[in-house]
Amino acid sequence: MTNQAQILIVEDEEVTRLNLKNLFEAEGYTTFVAANGDSMAEKLQSNKIDLVLMDINLPGKNGLLLARELLEKNSTGLMFITGRDSDVDKVLGLEIGADDYVTKPFNPRELTIRVRNLLKRIQQTDVNTPVADTAMIQFNNWNLDPNSRRMTSPQGETFPIPRGEYRALRLLMANSGKIVTRQQLIQEMTGRDLRENDRTVDVTIRRLRKHFETDNTNSEFINTIHGEGYRFVGTLEA
Repeated sequence: MTNQAQILIVEDEEVTRLNLKNLFEAEGYTTFVAANGDSMAEKLQSNKIDLVLMDINLPGKNGLLLARELLEKNSTGLMFITGRDSDVDKVLGLEIGADDYVTKPFNPRELTIRVRNLLKRIQQTDVNTPVADTAMIQFNNWNLDPNSRRMTSPQGETFPIPRGEYRALRLLMANSGKIVTRQQLIQEMTGRDLRENDRTVDVTIRRLRKHFETDNTNSEFINTIHGEGYRFVGTLEA
């Protein structure tokens, strides 16, 4: 079976790079490899990459710097696969906008499932929201463009929203005024279950709230419901 998705593996360690390539080719994906940022840029320019699997410890620019540049210019998905397992690194990787963070050593079967579920969400176009994907979403003088995943503040500042943040925000908006659990949010963002001490959802909500800090009214559009989840309390305009 051949999957349509194309994956780019950015890993400087040759054995790991080859093992990952073989793993995903066996799953039917078209797989490209790069050992550093320059090679990654070449592969991105010449191929339509759906998902980048990236180590953090890379020669030259490290994976965190490359991830910032990648997400500023591309709408591709991003998953870190790295030996750096500290909470600081995980939170930083997620704050940059990575869709997921996997530490080495990893279980190959679990990794392929996480990648498959993430790709489903990357390729999904029909999101259950109160407005069509082609329509501009307006709330409290803010605008969210689903086509470009860019948000515009009441002051006219426009900036991109990473895929994970976008999916979380759309799910919250689709359930405006209702509590959305952390489990529902992690499923929508990554396709996996919530794990013990998993901070992915909390980091994503924190990133979303930072966008709204540009509004001088200091309005809070996402409430924390302690022990349950989060709730969108902005006013969606018809």
